[in-house]
Amino acid sequence: MNETPEKPAAAKKATAKKTAATKTATKTAATKAVAKKAAATKAVAKKAVTTKTTAKKTTAGTSAKKATAKPAAKAAAGKTPAKKAPARKPESRAAMVRRARRINRELAELYPYAHPELDFTNSFELLVATVLSAQTTDLRVNQTTPRLFAVCPTPEDMAAMDPERLEELIRPTGFFRAKAKSLLGLSAALRDRFGGEVPGRLEDLVTLPGVGRKTANVVLGNAFGVPGITVDTHFGRLARRFGWTTAEDAEKVEADVAEIFPKSEWTMLSHRVVFHGRRVCHSRKPACGACAIAPLCPAYGEGETDPEKAKKLLKYELGGKPGQRLKPPADYPGQPAPPMAPPAAAS
Repeated sequence: MNETPEKPAAAKKATAKKTAATKTATKTAATKAVAKKAAATKAVAKKAVTTKTTAKKTTAGTSAKKATAKPAAKAAAGKTPAKKAPARKPESRAAMVRRARRINRELAELYPYAHPELDFTNSFELLVATVLSAQTTDLRVNQTTPRLFAVCPTPEDMAAMDPERLEELIRPTGFFRAKAKSLLGLSAALRDRFGGEVPGRLEDLVTLPGVGRKTANVVLGNAFGVPGITVDTHFGRLARRFGWTTAEDAEKVEADVAEIFPKSEWTMLSHRVVFHGRRVCHSRKPACGACAIAPLCPAYGEGETDPEKAKKLLKYELGGKPGQRLKPPADYPGQPAPPMAPPAAAS
């Protein structure tokens, strides 16, 4: 009777023990699963961080590589910009005018004997010589005109000349046919319209065949004492180098320079600038190292700057050589030019 009630109690205890064991196993399994999931999540997060860091490093490395490669590529291609010289301070109009007038004063001291380099004794001879001087040197004209004026000293004489005879007399000056036509035309105009006299007004002079503003200003300034600016190739070149103008057209150069200098200076300014252009400031190779006005010239350095080498480039009296006139003024410090050599005798 006593064994019957104990049996169910033992079974119950065993069942409870089994249930507890099952619960413990389930809880352990669940805990392990949670831990495993957490570990997996942590691994994923770690991998993401690692990937992000790697990507960042890669991007930084690529950028650094590009940054390094860019100047290297430029240098290899020769495109690395060189350091520029500091820009020259712009010159005001007032400063340019002061500098220009100082250049004129310096040239006046350098060439106190400046003069027209064509031989002449009257306005007609000067007019004819100036027309002949186109596309040749004053020296060649001066060597040619003695024979010419010996044959036809007046406009009337020249107008009556045989064209072929006139061409032969002026042949050494070049372009002799066109020049002969101009001389015959202007001589006839002087005879018929001006009573055989050269007019003293620019408006009249420029109506003569072969006479433009340059020729008219030469005649007015040196035969009549009327101020004028003579813009030949030398004057135009130096006016641009000195920064007085940027114009190429002769009339525009004349107008620009006329605004800088008083009218009373125009004729002598022309002689001084032309003298300097022929002796020092040459077209192809200026003698910068031997130039007295180099400190005032914006174009300094375009030519030879070595003083000894530059000295060898000087011409006419500055180079110890004859000038262009056969009969220069009394105050000219150089040697007269030689007359034209007589033609060789036919054998």
